[in-house]
Amino acid sequence: MKLVFATNNLYKLSELKDMLPEEIELLSLSDINCHEELLETQNTLEGNAMQKASFVYQNYGYNCFADDTGLEIEVLNNDPGVYSARYAGLHCSADDNIKKVLRKLSGVNNRIANFRTVIALIIDGKEECFEGICKGKITFSKYGEQGFGYDPIFNPDGFGQTFAEMSKLEKAAISHRGRATKELLEFLKRN
Repeated sequence: MKLVFATNNLYKLSELKDMLPEEIELLSLSDINCHEELLETQNTLEGNAMQKASFVYQNYGYNCFADDTGLEIEVLNNDPGVYSARYAGLHCSADDNIKKVLRKLSGVNNRIANFRTVIALIIDGKEECFEGICKGKITFSKYGEQGFGYDPIFNPDGFGQTFAEMSKLEKAAISHRGRATKELLEFLKRN
């Protein structure tokens, strides 16, 4: 089975390739000659994921899936949430986003947070959504060099290290994206 992962994030693509069984051939946007920036103009993770998957399906004709992920911090009313990738501004870096979170949490002891991923799948015109959540806490500073985004400041519950201190396989076993991907795979096996 060929499936397009509608993302321009090469790290996400690599992370998911490692999780999928051999019988699923994962194609990137560049593999199908899609070089447009996929819009995320919805106000929910579900909406953004489905918007990206729908664009690829309608314009390129491939069965595909897309995801959207948000870091939800309890004391910040679940911000940055759907705006996680651009929390510090439209053309900000991951480091800019991390600095803004740490600044907003300065002097705050409640560091409870969770990562939430929604994967939207379209196969032969049928739409499905899958969700994965990983609970944890925001650290007081950055730790680790692996991963991307907020990984250096997210410490998943039950672990003594951040996502950025874990290998891809360790992270995938417990992460929000790993959990949503497991739901996706179970669905694909049943159908």
